[in-house]
Amino acid sequence: MKLLDAWRVLQAAEPALPRECDLAQELEDAIAAQERGYYLPDEDERLREVYARYLAVRGSLWEMVLALKPRAYKEPNERERLQIFGLSCCAAAMLVRTASFVVGLAHDRPVLWKKLDEAEPRYGLERKNFTRLYRSVSSPRWMWTYGEAIRFYEANREGIHAALIDGEMSQAGVWLTAEEPFFEKSRRALIRRRLSYRFHSLVRRHTSGYKKVMFQLFRMGGSVIAELKQPFKKKLPGVKRVTSEILEETQKHLRAGDVIVTRHEDALSNLFLPGYWPHAAFFIGESTEREELGIEPTNQNAGSISVLEAKKDGVLYRALEETLAVDAFVVLRPRIESGHLRVALERAMTHEGKLYDFVFDFRNADRLVCTEVIYRAYHGVGDFSFELSHRSGRHCLSAEDLLRQGIDSELFDVVLCFGVEDEELRFADSAKSRLLASLRKFGSEI
Repeated sequence: MKLLDAWRVLQAAEPALPRECDLAQELEDAIAAQERGYYLPDEDERLREVYARYLAVRGSLWEMVLALKPRAYKEPNERERLQIFGLSCCAAAMLVRTASFVVGLAHDRPVLWKKLDEAEPRYGLERKNFTRLYRSVSSPRWMWTYGEAIRFYEANREGIHAALIDGEMSQAGVWLTAEEPFFEKSRRALIRRRLSYRFHSLVRRHTSGYKKVMFQLFRMGGSVIAELKQPFKKKLPGVKRVTSEILEETQKHLRAGDVIVTRHEDALSNLFLPGYWPHAAFFIGESTEREELGIEPTNQNAGSISVLEAKKDGVLYRALEETLAVDAFVVLRPRIESGHLRVALERAMTHEGKLYDFVFDFRNADRLVCTEVIYRAYHGVGDFSFELSHRSGRHCLSAEDLLRQGIDSELFDVVLCFGVEDEELRFADSAKSRLLASLRKFGSEI
């Protein structure tokens, strides 16, 4: 992962981490549930969605830390090593603080704890999920690792901040400074737990200390990712069901304006919203097809780049190979005339470069989630109109909302489907049949 891509992930994740001021309704629900002895259905739904979103943001930050691993060990430039550490330490500090906050909410509320420990297949949450989170926060090994990271940061603070400023990531330094008061609380927690260990001297041997700390951060990050992957999915890491042959055949049938809805069997993104289909991307076509529609070519969208997709590193142009490195997908084609299609494509492309919106709030357009790219491209163009759903106090459009509304209103045709019940590429009516079956099976009304 490039440093600037990691920085974009951190920028997107920071405002989405839970703060007490953002959880007023959930706190009120927790108090009422504790007094009552159980959660009401609407309280349950709010809690599940907030907790699932928190886990997804948490996992994305650890994935960012882990993605920096290859560069951390090979990077010969000290300035960039300090940048890697600064970003990783900032992510770890945020995660420790917010995890302590989340755990603190449930510590004296056994009804809340029990609710978060319940299995919830809709969100991919297995039983005792919250207890494992609590144990990881309280782990002596993790607290030792985090203590070493704090020591390294304090011993090299000036150099780390200077490196971040030099890399145009000064806000990460601001966030690290804001986390410093919590460092002392963490130290007191170490003492209270009476851990028997000694701190190593990281000041005497700068490079050796850096490697020790980064190795432990990456190791802990890998453990967190392993815990948060979908629990009932067992397969080799990185192995996806979409083969190169399926990719090549699919590419022949795609047209500019198509919507690609995808699924990873074990992805953290599946924790955001219930249902089978969690993610969507906008196929903007090959450069020649865009030129035929009258869209001016640019350096950013030339060549093999054919997809505009919002992922944790932001709304970026991507190659189809990246978008379809998945286990299942469906392709929708808009029923639209070329003039309106050009408007939709040009609209969508104006959002390139924006950060990802982990808060999942469609009221603001400065950060976008995957389906919001499609929503802001098509809504109001010709006959296209989407109705936002109200979830956790926010208005949004999930991938399954997009599928259901698009098919119900006959604004889209189902062109292709792969990965539902078998590994055959299905077309037209057969594809639509498989898509509808997946929606019915996982509870969507269509």
